[in-house]
Amino acid sequence: QVQVVESGGGLVQPGGSLRLSCAASGFTLDYYAIGWFRQAPGKLREGVGCISGRDGFVHYADSVKGRFTISGDNAKNTVWLQMDSLNPEDTAVYYCAVRDPWYGGRCTGEVHEYNSWGQGTRVTVSS
Repeated sequence: QVQVVESGGGLVQPGGSLRLSCAASGFTLDYYAIGWFRQAPGKLREGVGCISGRDGFVHYADSVKGRFTISGDNAKNTVWLQMDSLNPEDTAVYYCAVRDPWYGGRCTGEVHEYNSWGQGTRVTVSS
């Protein structure tokens, strides 16, 4: 059974850092891309970025470029989202999901291209 589980959320002060993990099971990352998404209260779910397990390609949303870093270890079947210079606008529930391989080409932050979502992990940036 394809499954992803997020962890690592919590409360952090503005300017701080947090690292989220996405542990995959039931499939190998070698052939899939993993996307990170977030959903703030009252807002639509938005793409944060993605990483291809096949070639390591990484894509970031403009809002997090230069502050967030996505990495992965196929041997551990795990993807991480390192978040630095956090600000209150980053407060949200963060999700990882598996990109449907039907969508070829490079991974994107388009929600509809992903399935097998995790339960999410909450990140709160506040002083």
